[in-house]
Amino acid sequence: MKFKVTRDWLKSFFVMIIAVIVMGMCVSLLVMCDMGTDPCSAMNYGISHKLGMSFGNYQLLSNIVLLIIVIIFDKKLIGTGTLGNMILVGYSADFFTWIWKEVCHIQAQLNLGIRIVILIPALILFILAAAIYMQSGHGTAPYDAVSFLISDKIEKHSGKNMFRIVRIVYDLAATCIGVITGGEVGVITILMVILLGPTVDLLGRLIKTRRAVEKQAL
Repeated sequence: MKFKVTRDWLKSFFVMIIAVIVMGMCVSLLVMCDMGTDPCSAMNYGISHKLGMSFGNYQLLSNIVLLIIVIIFDKKLIGTGTLGNMILVGYSADFFTWIWKEVCHIQAQLNLGIRIVILIPALILFILAAAIYMQSGHGTAPYDAVSFLISDKIEKHSGKNMFRIVRIVYDLAATCIGVITGGEVGVITILMVILLGPTVDLLGRLIKTRRAVEKQAL
């Protein structure tokens, strides 16, 4: 089957690119709040600091390793969104961190009130952006793909959709590694462990319902 770039494909691709850039921006804001970040970033920030690497470089390196695993077990989970997330989230976080520090001159130590004001919209935006990119149909980052891979394997054997539980356990494991390596773990990390999986699952169900309605209308 020959691949064809359609208007809908371009639209969803553009949405995916914006979503992963927003995720990177939100990661930089969450790190600034010093109350933790998403489980994957918390783990990667910790390991990258231990290795003396920039977050963006280590994020790319770790994603390449996971990418190989996903390709071996389920290539369908790989797409343009995979490369978009692998490259853009880490480097977007580095770029926006530079913007906040060097251009906006935001001080390193913020008082609790300002941190909470930044935290709430950044957390909501990150969760929504992550859910949108994962359900864009363009594939997911290797880290996210592994959770889909595990839940798909379980569903084939049990017949039950276990994504929410798999994602929570998966993110919890990453959080534990973040704690051990001294990553950006905090209340935000715990909230994402609890909220990210259910949000992605809910958005996926809504998208499937919408597509089913659109097909019936045709």
